[in-house]
Amino acid sequence: MKTVDEHISDIQNSVRVLTARRQPLAAAQGCVLAVDVRATVALPGFDNAAMDGYAVRAADVEQATPEAPVRLPVTGEIAAGAARVTPVEPGTAVRIMTGAPFPLGADTVIQLEWTDGGTETVAVHRPAPRGLHIRRAGEDIAPGDLVLPAGALLGAAQIGLLAAVNVARPPVHPRPRVAVLSTGSELVDVGTAIGPGQIVDSNSHAVAAAAREAGCEVRRLTGVPDDPAEFSAVLRAVLPEVDAVVTTGGVSVGAHDVVKEALAATGEVRFERIAMQPGKPQGFGVIDGVAVFTLPGNPVSALVSFELFVRPALRRMRGLPGPDRARPLVTVADRLTSPPGKRSFPRVRVGYGADGALVAHSAGGQGSHHMSTLAGANALLVVPEDVTQVEAGDRLTAILLASQEADAPLAEAVRGAPDLAVAGISALGANA
Repeated sequence: MKTVDEHISDIQNSVRVLTARRQPLAAAQGCVLAVDVRATVALPGFDNAAMDGYAVRAADVEQATPEAPVRLPVTGEIAAGAARVTPVEPGTAVRIMTGAPFPLGADTVIQLEWTDGGTETVAVHRPAPRGLHIRRAGEDIAPGDLVLPAGALLGAAQIGLLAAVNVARPPVHPRPRVAVLSTGSELVDVGTAIGPGQIVDSNSHAVAAAAREAGCEVRRLTGVPDDPAEFSAVLRAVLPEVDAVVTTGGVSVGAHDVVKEALAATGEVRFERIAMQPGKPQGFGVIDGVAVFTLPGNPVSALVSFELFVRPALRRMRGLPGPDRARPLVTVADRLTSPPGKRSFPRVRVGYGADGALVAHSAGGQGSHHMSTLAGANALLVVPEDVTQVEAGDRLTAILLASQEADAPLAEAVRGAPDLAVAGISALGANA
């Protein structure tokens, strides 16, 4: 059988970063920047006020106190967006709003709270040093500065920064377009009546959700029966529209394993047994430039396979580096068995032990059909191929599945843990 690491390596060597293209800012969110972006403008673009108050000369208010305020005539007002700005003469003040252009002649801003708020004359109760509450042109970014480097993932802050320096269509690696396809004449869609021998198609929903969580645009295809010709027709029709296809089911040795029957003979997809549990039957290939992942049909096997093989490949397509899941060493709380010669991935719940260390508890039944166990888990335990018995107290690597939003305290602890995972990467392969 092929090892998990060999299968990961073969997939990673076969997929490529998607060709960059310019996207509007809204479409670029969640994408990876393809090239360095340098500023063509300054940020801020001009000197402006950082507070509501009065533009004055510091020398004119240096004697101000609450008991003996300095009174200055107010000669004008400058609002944000003002096109014409009147200079400030010595011994006068100009009302100024946050973001308004800073006038010549002044050298500081007295914030409104330090005055009586006057409109014709203003009583200033405190002195202010030169330069107070002034944002200088280019103090954040100057023309020619590096705004964001190639490889930056564009979140809210990065999108805002690009907008601020007037980049409307950054060059990015687009989100992969993924088609998710479950096969089986017994499948019915969720929400419909279930007849004798029928089951709800949960796989396509689960895998589609996993692909969306991986940052992809997803198209879920349903209603493909156990017919090789029909499967092939659906697959060939969708290939020109996507960057990857993920199928579930039909890859083992059964009489109606249509995915394997339809694709094995073409040589475009290679079907193999992987030394792992769950998820032994796997297939992968590239058809017309599209990565095709054929995953097993058992629901837990499908999602574990997606996590190990598909998610890293989609990250590579997006232009993202390495693994993104934290892989801490944890203390196992329960006695577990593992098949000889296979790397197994028991579903566990990682939390804090009495001593504050990370402890992994079994999430429940470990059958490849136990969906409730996977739904209740926040990690996969990694049991190496040469280990058949795990005792309580053993230390193993875990792959954390929970998002920061779902398990923020745990994610924070793992980020600071000293035993993160050189061991975790070696247990999964460097490309995992």
